[in-house]
Formats: sequence, structure tokens, C-alpha cells
Amino acid sequence: MSEIIIAGIMRAGAYSPNHIGNDAAIFNATAEQLRKRGCIVNVYSEEQFNSGKVTERIILNMCRERESIQRLQQLEDDGCIVVNSGYGIENCTRERMTRILIGHNIPYPDSLIVNTNEAVIDQLNKAGMSNCWIKRGDFHAMHKEDVSYVRHAEEAQEVLQEYFYRGIPRAVINRHLPGDLIKFYGIHNSPFFHWFYPFDEGHSKYGLEAINGKSKGIDFDIDELKRICHEAAEALDVEIYGGDCIVSPDGVIRIIDFNDWPSFAPCRNEAAPFIAKSVLSYIKERMK
Repeated sequence: MSEIIIAGIMRAGAYSPNHIGNDAAIFNATAEQLRKRGCIVNVYSEEQFNSGKVTERIILNMCRERESIQRLQQLEDDGCIVVNSGYGIENCTRERMTRILIGHNIPYPDSLIVNTNEAVIDQLNKAGMSNCWIKRGDFHAMHKEDVSYVRHAEEAQEVLQEYFYRGIPRAVINRHLPGDLIKFYGIHNSPFFHWFYPFDEGHSKYGLEAINGKSKGIDFDIDELKRICHEAAEALDVEIYGGDCIVSPDGVIRIIDFNDWPSFAPCRNEAAPFIAKSVLSYIKERMK
């Protein structure tokens, strides 16, 4: 097989809120592991990628900018090998993710998808949704204000109005789920899987883990968690992933967030070789 030359595209800092260093660290660790396996990895910024400076036909990326995602999709359609897929990255935007996970019967909170300029109080009251989460539906979260916890329908209406004034046209409203919050990291078609209680470990991006608070150690089926995450990764077309789920007091697991290539911060050294191995297998399979 010919030499494998990979363009590695770093994530723009605006899409690594409070995690710029962690995102860069897992990406660089993965690139180094691929080099140890005989690959050439040339690293670029998203800005360089979007300016047309990348000519490699194999692309490993953490992209999040709209222009980057569109360019990745065009390159995929043109026959390039792209990990994560530009289509998979887009699928992890909130509205698309919600529709896909619910459509594939993957456990997920009761949800409403709304325009931010519409009246929702009656809808929420009819659905029995008081405590809930409002999340921008059109794209990836960039600011703390893109994910909001509210305690009643009137507050939800006020937050939606703020989203509208900020130029966010669509939002997803998720029912708040009481229980233990779990963060997970995984790699599709790999034995690697890591989970932990983020609040207990002081791991936070925006401090919202405090809403569910300290874990109670509710018993749950770890194999079921892995199965749900694996099915979500397949449905969303994402190879390198992470996210959050809630284990309810009766042990039911529901995904509340799913991300393309998160930081793997608590398990970076363990994860990087598995990511590299999975990426290399993915590349070789598609080069046949």
C-alpha cells in the first residue's frame, strides 16, 4: 500500500469554549500516534483549510465552522476520505441530532423543536414540561448562553425571545431529566469506551453539571450504555465521539448530548492510540 498522507485540521478556537488546550492536545496526540504507525500527518488550522491550502485527499479533522463543514462534505462527495465525516459533524447540531436520535428510537428526552419567535407556553404546559433545557438548534454551541436551564414555561418563553434577538432562529427544548449525569467518550468500531461523573470530578465547560449535582451512584447497565452510544454513533455517522447521558433513578439511560470528537480530557493518553488505530483502519478500508 502507498504511503498514507493525511491532512490534520485543528478546531478553530471559537468552537472550543473553555477547552482550546484540551482539544488541541487530543488532536496532536492522535496525529503523533498516526505518525508512529507510518503515516505522514500535515497539520493545518481551519482558516488554512478554508483558504484552500489543503490538497491532501485524506482528511482527519475536528472542524466545526459552517464553511469547513460544507467544504468537508464537498470533498467527501468528490471521493476524499474524511474523518469525522462532514455530514456526521452536521448531524451533531442540535435539531438534526434530536430528529435523528428520536427517529432511530435511541433513548432521548421528550423534546420540542421550535422557532425562537413563536409562543411556546401552551405547548410546554400541554406537554407537562416545566423544568427544561433550551438549546440552540441551528448549529454547535459556542457560548454558555447557547444552552439554558429554565424552571417554568414563562421563563422558557423569555429565553427563546433572547435567542431570537441574538439571531438564533431555531431551538430544541428538552425535558429536564433528574438522575445521575454521566459523560462518555467512545470510538466507533473500537473497544475503547470511557465514562465518568463529570460533576464529581470537577469536569465542566459551562458549570451546568451542577443542575443534576453530585451523583448518587444509581446502578445501571454499562453494556446498555455502550450499546446506546454505539447505535447513536452509527445513526449520526460519527467515528470519534463523546457526549452526556442521564441515568434516571430507576436505571434508565437516555442520551442528552452527543458530540463529534470531544476533548477526551480525562483519558487522552489512553484514547489517542485507539483513535489512531481506528482512523487508520477506516482509511485502509476505504483505500481498497
